[in-house]
Amino acid sequence: MAKQTQDRGTGELVAVTANRLADGVVVWLTATDGWSERVELAAAFDAAGAPGALEVAREHERRRVVVEPYTTEVVLNEGVPEPKRLREKIRAAGPTVRLDLGNQSLPPPVLPTPAPAAFGSFYAGE
Repeated sequence: MAKQTQDRGTGELVAVTANRLADGVVVWLTATDGWSERVELAAAFDAAGAPGALEVAREHERRRVVVEPYTTEVVLNEGVPEPKRLREKIRAAGPTVRLDLGNQSLPPPVLPTPAPAAFGSFYAGE
């Protein structure tokens, strides 16, 4: 198990993040060497603990649990890790999808008009 450390003002803290191989969801390494979709459950590591945590994540990558694990800086806010970089804040919040396309949306497709019942069925055997 990777050793989680607390911020004692001695340097930057990092968390380990990756994407789960099964579905591509962003995950964070926890203190029990598992993975969570919630950054709030991520373990925070100091400079001494980060290499061991990253090695745990790389072992999970070799076992095809996650892909592309890496460390990213975090800050503790009342003991809860929060990403420092905007990219990681976006990843932690989940996918960004723009549903309202406004004037960029395509017109609705034109569907063929079904033939009247008087013409009969085109299915074999009827």
